[in-house]
Amino acid sequence: MLNPRPLKQSHLQVTTDLNAVAEVLQWFEKLILPQLPDRFWRACQLALVEGFTNAVRHAHRDLPKTTPIELELKVFPQSMEMRIWDRGKPFDLLNKLQSLLGEQDKDPFRENGRGLIFMSKSTDELSYERLSDNRNCLFMRKSVEGSE
Repeated sequence: MLNPRPLKQSHLQVTTDLNAVAEVLQWFEKLILPQLPDRFWRACQLALVEGFTNAVRHAHRDLPKTTPIELELKVFPQSMEMRIWDRGKPFDLLNKLQSLLGEQDKDPFRENGRGLIFMSKSTDELSYERLSDNRNCLFMRKSVEGSE
């Protein structure tokens, strides 16, 4: 089923700097709609921050701080879509996530990879794809259903 027209949507471009997370959070808060549950917003915010910090720490680890990271949010009546574009080397998100979940079963206190696990558990759909322009797009969708 295709989503209807977004109630709100916005783009943001920031540099590769963990300090930009404050700007990302301020931008996110401007899109909050009071008719949607607080738990839904918190899950989306967690996924967005984890996605952004992973882009800075991992995808852009060897790139200059001036390298842009682009973000897009679309708020629909029953869901939110989040996209984060980075310019790092591509990787197989689903394979990495399966590996991390297996490792978490053996060592639940393991720190490495927790961000991917948080994103996976905070969203209903998660993908990472290499685009023809040599950027990668992290896509996350969260439904309001189950957020109450």
